[in-house]
Amino acid sequence: MVGAAAWAASAPAMAQTVDIKFGFAAPMTGPQSHYGEEMQNGILLALAEANAKKIKVGGKVANFTLVTRDDQADPRIGVQVAQQLVDAGISGMLGHFNSGTTIPASRLYNEAGVPQIAMATAPEYTRQGYNTAFRMMTSDTQQGAAVGGFMVKNLKAKKVAIVDDRTAYGQGLADQVEKAVKAGGGQVARREYTTDKATDFASILTNVRTAGADALFYAGTDAQSGPLKRQMKQLGLTMPLLSGEMTRSDTFLRLAADAAEGTYASLAGVPLETLPGGKAFQAAYKAQFKKDSGVYSPYAYDGAWNMIYAIEQAGSADPAKYLPKLAKLQRKGLTSNSIAYDDAGDLKEVAVTIYQVKGGKWVQAETVVGQAGK
Repeated sequence: MVGAAAWAASAPAMAQTVDIKFGFAAPMTGPQSHYGEEMQNGILLALAEANAKKIKVGGKVANFTLVTRDDQADPRIGVQVAQQLVDAGISGMLGHFNSGTTIPASRLYNEAGVPQIAMATAPEYTRQGYNTAFRMMTSDTQQGAAVGGFMVKNLKAKKVAIVDDRTAYGQGLADQVEKAVKAGGGQVARREYTTDKATDFASILTNVRTAGADALFYAGTDAQSGPLKRQMKQLGLTMPLLSGEMTRSDTFLRLAADAAEGTYASLAGVPLETLPGGKAFQAAYKAQFKKDSGVYSPYAYDGAWNMIYAIEQAGSADPAKYLPKLAKLQRKGLTSNSIAYDDAGDLKEVAVTIYQVKGGKWVQAETVVGQAGK
């Protein structure tokens, strides 16, 4: 009788909660695992805060949980993982990380009607006509324009060499940088290709030297840009190296070692420390994970809160009911004071910051703020 009474007493409390599952996928093993960890930590911090707030959804206290899968930055595995997450009954998808995994996986989420907010920056992701696709960061179109313009205008580079790793991310970003360099009056003296597994860049750098380039842009991960910069120094190439946000990391600084000095890298948004909630986020992150926030953590944090906010506004975790709220989202976030999506699912407010390695640390060089499509 005591057991029955205890069960009866707890039943009303149990009935007042609702579990809401989000999916997450990124490289959690291999050379890109630090990106996946940064992204996952940002999401977990957002879910912990949301659960502490006891947000009501449909009159019940929501308990947000995360179903994690390792897509190994492999498009084939990414599709398999997407099907697993859809079958698990997730209400929303936070990921993938890489454009190469995000784009093929997005078809499955769209077919299932599951809203997806991805870190992927390739323009193609939101050009597929899926109303379920949204971004956590600005696209390569904006980043490429900022970096290309910076090379021609600020660095006075007349001849630029461009190298990419042939991934969806690398090729897409390199294409946008090439357009911006040409639009700014510069010349692309050499276009080279490698892979996201390469470690020897001697042949490519010899071609870059022969082309007489004033600057070199690399589109790919820090696992390649680090050794690339080190080999540039060994070969006596003094031209500046520029890259995208995957290079703006502590891993790049470690891999490039003393050759890292002077390197430039772009990153969506403005420096976290300049934002009102930046210091509080860094403190909460360090308390939870015993380390400083990674590059992608704040964007993942905002992405998770965007989805949570839309569900709260709709009063339902049913994708069909909260998707319209997500599409019309307007909120003040961590990475932007004005988070909103355009009709394609791209962020309306565009800010890109160029950083440079000085004294072994990444420091702000320039920030460009504008609107999507401008």
